[in-house]
Amino acid sequence: MEHPDALPLAELCDTLIQTRRHIGPRRLEAPGPDAATLRALFACAAAAPDHERLRPWRFLVLGPSARERLAQCFAAALRERDPQAEPAQLEQAREKAFRAPVLLLAIADLRAEQPDVPPPERLVSLGCAIQNLLLAAHARGFASGLSSGRALQSQVLREAFGLQAGELALCFVSLGTATRVKPPQGRPSVDEFVQWVA
Repeated sequence: MEHPDALPLAELCDTLIQTRRHIGPRRLEAPGPDAATLRALFACAAAAPDHERLRPWRFLVLGPSARERLAQCFAAALRERDPQAEPAQLEQAREKAFRAPVLLLAIADLRAEQPDVPPPERLVSLGCAIQNLLLAAHARGFASGLSSGRALQSQVLREAFGLQAGELALCFVSLGTATRVKPPQGRPSVDEFVQWVA
């Protein structure tokens, strides 16, 4: 049974989680969170579970010059996958770097030799940090979405953003104001993914 004093906070927490929606980068426009708000979002990310306090992740906030580099990475990664890519396809790949007002790159750090914290646990920690950030952004009225793609694993992207051996570019986090919100999709029922084990 829930403690009565916890009910308002629990209701707020549940509402925040249940009302957050993925909004793709193409449906995000200005304004996005400013630098002070981003720092508050990252402070929430820092509250993620972190066994042994490794902080096995980091975020890059991609500014204008970084977006230009990212655009070239997207185009180069496409050329690598498809040497016959048309100029229009390459331009479309470049354009993806400029869609959202704020773009973050989430990087997992799998380098440290720490047998008590294996790589899967570090990825879970990064996932929790990202979710904290998404919910904190939602609480402040901003929309968000995650995106990935094969370019994340390209050598050109790793070099452009200084990833070290053992670091993994996991996903992009786009933040801004939603131009359109899709109707809520159905969520799985609890019994679909929970088994009560006696």
